[in-house]
Amino acid sequence: MAVFTQVTFAQAQAWLAQFPLGPLAELEGIASGIENSNFFVTTAASVGQPAGRFVLTLFERLSAEQLPFYLGMMHALAHHGIPCPDPIPDQAGRLLGELNGKPAALVTRLAGRSNMAPAPDHCAAVGETLARMHLAARDYDGTQPNLRGLQWWTQTAPQLEPFLDDGQRALLRQAMAEQLALAADPIAARLPRTAVHADLFRDNVLFDGTTLTGVIDFYFAGVDTWIFDLAVTCNDWCINDATGALDPARLDALLRAYRAVRVPEDAELRCWPAALRAAALRFWLSRLFDLHLPRPAQMVTPKDPRHCERVLRARQGDQPALAGD
Repeated sequence: MAVFTQVTFAQAQAWLAQFPLGPLAELEGIASGIENSNFFVTTAASVGQPAGRFVLTLFERLSAEQLPFYLGMMHALAHHGIPCPDPIPDQAGRLLGELNGKPAALVTRLAGRSNMAPAPDHCAAVGETLARMHLAARDYDGTQPNLRGLQWWTQTAPQLEPFLDDGQRALLRQAMAEQLALAADPIAARLPRTAVHADLFRDNVLFDGTTLTGVIDFYFAGVDTWIFDLAVTCNDWCINDATGALDPARLDALLRAYRAVRVPEDAELRCWPAALRAAALRFWLSRLFDLHLPRPAQMVTPKDPRHCERVLRARQGDQPALAGD
């Protein structure tokens, strides 16, 4: 289970006394995720308080100074009708506290479950919601950079090269050279950007049938380009998992739904293939990092970096269309 910091029932019960909620009824560690310690929390009904379902997160890598950005982003998006976790203020109005020496927050728990074998209908729902998130985020003035963005890639890539074979090192160097060149190109300054999710994989979206019920896990969010966020999403939702190749039907469904809400700008159209490679590179690097340079944790299984390597190699020759028909 990916729980770095244990929390007992008694500890959680005492911590929850700060909130205008009923007493703790159930506490369950969440096995998914490799960055934070997460727990499902269920409270019982009490006088003036209904029963409730929440998620308690203890933050293992993000500091108390960084966390207001993420919590504020979720609150702002929820205010705009985006189905995402909404942080719960304690009785003093604070969204962030401390538990067992770690920053901690309580957010609403959303209904539904992840769909790891999405059909075009699911992809369309994701595309529509992502476009709405981008437009809603224009009203959020948080300024936290993407902590797994280009600066982190530049610092991390040399640390990982000793673990790679010659072909992988060549791929990494080629991909890094392209992204550094793009960052220096004036076109990069014209790409729309706000706070974005930056990790909208299948396990971070909840469904009830084909109805999208929630977008979760905002703790890789940061200010970055909308086109990068869209590329991250397409690289997971719209591919053949065995080969990394884009699946035309799912990609078309997602992009059509996105464009129905928000039409990409010319600069985004030009940068689309490079954005897909950037998105694959980002997750290849992070999975290599988690595999070869892990932090101590209890029963954490790193995700396979070879999957993201396949996606990056598949994108090397891709010139997929982003514009409409």
